[in-house]
Amino acid sequence: MKVGRIQTLVVSRISDYGLYLKDDEESEVLLPNRFVSLDMKVGDSIEVFVYHDSEDRLVASTERPKITEGCVAWLEVVDKSFHGAFLDWGLSSKHLFLPNRNQQGGIIAGRKTLVYMYVDQRSGRCVATNKFKAFVYNDPPLTVEPGRQVGLLVASESPIGYRVIIDNRHWGMLYKNEVFRPVAVGDTLTGYVHRITEDCRIDVRLQQSGLAEVERSTERLLQLLERGGGRLPLNDGSDPQRVAELTNMSKKVFKRSVGMLLKRGAVKMDEQGIELIKHR
Repeated sequence: MKVGRIQTLVVSRISDYGLYLKDDEESEVLLPNRFVSLDMKVGDSIEVFVYHDSEDRLVASTERPKITEGCVAWLEVVDKSFHGAFLDWGLSSKHLFLPNRNQQGGIIAGRKTLVYMYVDQRSGRCVATNKFKAFVYNDPPLTVEPGRQVGLLVASESPIGYRVIIDNRHWGMLYKNEVFRPVAVGDTLTGYVHRITEDCRIDVRLQQSGLAEVERSTERLLQLLERGGGRLPLNDGSDPQRVAELTNMSKKVFKRSVGMLLKRGAVKMDEQGIELIKHR
């Protein structure tokens, strides 16, 4: 039974309090009646999240949490006490606890805070922390490599770019001069590892490099043309910022993508912009 994770369990028996679900090792957990529907029966497989309730009982829920064990997320602080803070993690019956010992920086009710969630070895409960050193780091061996598609969470912003957490494991940098779409702290994005330095710093981009990037951007440009009635008010002389606003591409990638479409005979270009002349 994996506490803090979403998993598929099988209905083993029915009780007055709900359904008992079991795993492959025959361990059981209660799915309370408030999460049970009339069509659920013994033998059914149900995807649930397993955690400890407010009375320290192991229970299951069909609600989807905003964070699971081993992951990072921005969560709202809903309350504070003498012992710590309580965060909204998407479950209606209980908040996620952020102990005082795990806090770093100001924790203010009503604001969001960036946390990592782990399962405490002593209590077995899900716990949040603002201290990432033991969980998010760039010590070798790294779990990513250049060209790899990764998940990104924007942790902070600086004059040169955005510090991001890569796949809940590593720190990375997304430079502003390589971003051609709106990005804000708290966003979850899909990106690509661009470079890893000798001291294990990781640079990421939101677009692929080389031919793969151009092919993907060419497809996106076709979609923009089709949604825009077959025209797009951009050409080779358009301002790079205007290109980025309308296409989320750099001027260089935009020109290469238009070039591919021109070679296919799919578009024509004049002073007014690009026009689609051949549908796929």
